[in-house]
Amino acid sequence: MIHACGLWKQYDGIDQPESAALRGASLDIKNGEIIALYGKSGSGKTTLLNILAGLDRPTSGRVAIEGNDLEAMGEKGKTALRRRRLGFVFQFFNLLPTLTAFENVFLSLELAGRPDRELALQALASVDLKGKEKRYPHELSGGEQQRVAIARAMVKDPAIILADEPTGNLDLRTGEQILALLTGRCRERGTTLIMATHSPLTFRFSDRILRMIDGIVVDEGAPREMPT
Repeated sequence: MIHACGLWKQYDGIDQPESAALRGASLDIKNGEIIALYGKSGSGKTTLLNILAGLDRPTSGRVAIEGNDLEAMGEKGKTALRRRRLGFVFQFFNLLPTLTAFENVFLSLELAGRPDRELALQALASVDLKGKEKRYPHELSGGEQQRVAIARAMVKDPAIILADEPTGNLDLRTGEQILALLTGRCRERGTTLIMATHSPLTFRFSDRILRMIDGIVVDEGAPREMPT
């Protein structure tokens, strides 16, 4: 499903290898796997997610999604991939504040070329937000906003969901509920999920842990015990 090989990311104006955000990161992720991409702040997790999504380009290295080389797609191809095949969940929800919960989810379908109002309503009901479709983000709790974000990501039935610290702005109990919901929906649909996180809370919901250390990916295999 995802293949990345030898990814380096060096930002402009900094040419020391030890300062690179990514330093030869490689990974292979199978269809339907749920991955905890674990590491401290600054270890390169978000940079890696952005490159896997085609939002940023590596200085060197290669990424293929479903067998398709990202660089060969061009910008139009990568935009189409994000709209139709990728879903995103973020720490700070990234909902449009001037749109209702329904409108935030429906917009995802519109961008994917599938403007189906019933699908949007079903997606909100599937995350236990039936009856709150007309509420704006500021009228919802943090956990409810993240549920809208999950509905928005899942509604277009993506092949892959990239989640960047999806529980980082939530309390422990709400975070556990969100992880159970997100991973449960992905398992039901066979969706590949990568969760970038600095919290071991995600381990028991994941199939495999990829630890990021100074821009390098280390495969730690199936969760056994929480890394230190």
